[in-house]
Amino acid sequence: MSLADQKCVPCRGGVPPLESAKVQELLGQLGQGWGLNAEGHIERLYEFSNFAEALDFVNRVGAIAEEEGHHPDLYLAWGRCKVEIWTHKIHGLTESDFYLAAKADRVFTSHA
Repeated sequence: MSLADQKCVPCRGGVPPLESAKVQELLGQLGQGWGLNAEGHIERLYEFSNFAEALDFVNRVGAIAEEEGHHPDLYLAWGRCKVEIWTHKIHGLTESDFYLAAKADRVFTSHA
């Protein structure tokens, strides 16, 4: 089963963030463009041909986030959207962060 087919598991805190080796393993399973930022969150910049397409992507990812109960930070600009994901309760990464990232990739791929 792919990462995008996994269900996000709500984090109630009290669990340790993923170890670096596991983070690297899961990053390798995501589409190109994902990386770690300076805060240790995963992020990717998606590019579109206009504002309307970027906005549609934001709305579709937002709907998935609501369904999953796991919410990324979405930065919308003309022709682009940056998606930044981490588990806020533990200030680190969990497997669910990678599931949500893969779901965003799936939305982007279905758009193309």
